Amino acid sequence: MENHYKPYSCDMCDKSFGKYSTLTTHRRTHTGEKPFACDVCDMSFSQSGSLQRHRRTHTGEKPFACDACDKRFAQSSSLTEHRRTHTGGRPYACDVCGKSFGQSSGLTKHRRTHTGDKPYACDTCDKSFADGGSLIRHRRTHTGERPYACDLCDESFIESGHLTTHRRTHTGERPYACDVCGKSFGQRSILTRHLRTHTGEKPFACDMCDKSFGERGSLSRHSQHKHFDENVRLAIQRALLTIDQISSMIQ
Repeated sequence: MENHYKPYSCDMCDKSFGKYSTLTTHRRTHTGEKPFACDVCDMSFSQSGSLQRHRRTHTGEKPFACDACDKRFAQSSSLTEHRRTHTGGRPYACDVCGKSFGQSSGLTKHRRTHTGDKPYACDTCDKSFADGGSLIRHRRTHTGERPYACDLCDESFIESGHLTTHRRTHTGERPYACDVCGKSFGQRSILTRHLRTHTGEKPFACDMCDKSFGERGSLSRHSQHKHFDENVRLAIQRALLTIDQISSMIQ
């Protein structure tokens, strides 16, 4: 029978442990002590194992190898999550809609589509985002940073996906094929627009008449040419309303 005896109690909370060494490590969650320091940078850690994993960010060591492909990882947890790309395992299920994910981080981000939570705020403008990656990409619109450079021309991009799409202008690759006519495209968005020529779908509706369009650009051109006078009238009305509001505030 398994021994659950835990004689070592924390004097700062109600937790107890079977080993004194485990209690010592736990106490650091209260004291904030981080005795294990990296000799390469100024990071320090409360556990020796955390320091060992951190050191791999400097050495590039990746001791955990996938047995299904040639990828390697610095942490065993990363390998566990990667293996699910082969097995299709999705153990993290959303309790609102039932959608499941291979990584807990994927579920965390997805839940924010239900809650509307956007914890990642830009310190330059008032925008906020549901995930850290979106904030990093957004910040580049302020800094002008374009870290993804094409090795075939002098173009560079804010996002890696934009570089991938751009490279196809050099290689001619068209990975997105229409399953109706066989025509292929370099971008998924272009395939989506093309499919509407088969389905007849017109999701962009004019709010001034009963016309709808398969592309957003077509709706914009329609509004500019067919409803130009009405758009001008509405713009003037909005401007006059703003002037009235300002006047009432001054009075």
